[in-house]
Amino acid sequence: MSKKETVSDWFYQYNHDVYNFLIYYTGRRDPEDLVQEVFIKAIKGLDKFDGKSSPKTWLFSIARNVAIDDIRKLKRRGMDQNVDLDEAYNIGHHITPDKIVQEDEEKQELYKAINSLKSNYREALILRGIKELSVSETASVLNWSNQKVRTTYSRALKALREAQGGFQNE
Repeated sequence: MSKKETVSDWFYQYNHDVYNFLIYYTGRRDPEDLVQEVFIKAIKGLDKFDGKSSPKTWLFSIARNVAIDDIRKLKRRGMDQNVDLDEAYNIGHHITPDKIVQEDEEKQELYKAINSLKSNYREALILRGIKELSVSETASVLNWSNQKVRTTYSRALKALREAQGGFQNE
């Protein structure tokens, strides 16, 4: 199979996961360009994929780096493209933000609480808790040890509970 065919197969398998990861990670309402960039980098760097991790884990590593670069670029330009949760959930759905807010206020509070955490806690929560990657997959994406993933995830959950308590009292 050629590089393009391999990455094309991965695109059909994982593009929604990468898209959702980028929404959570960057807060952008339009991560399509970033998703495209992830898969372009995957084609160009396929020779570096050693098969020690799953393609999904490798793509998340690329997506994380693309997101970090994008956030830096936006900060340099003084632009903030964070999106409210109701808008993020409306992407690709035919439900209005009002219905989402009425049906799921807890998800809004959770999203706010996650975004209030420091970046390494947020990364661990998104990958382990939301995207349900294993400890070793998360360690591979973040280039951390398994122990660091476990510790950071545990601390992130504790910080999230505390943050949610603060949002519930607002």
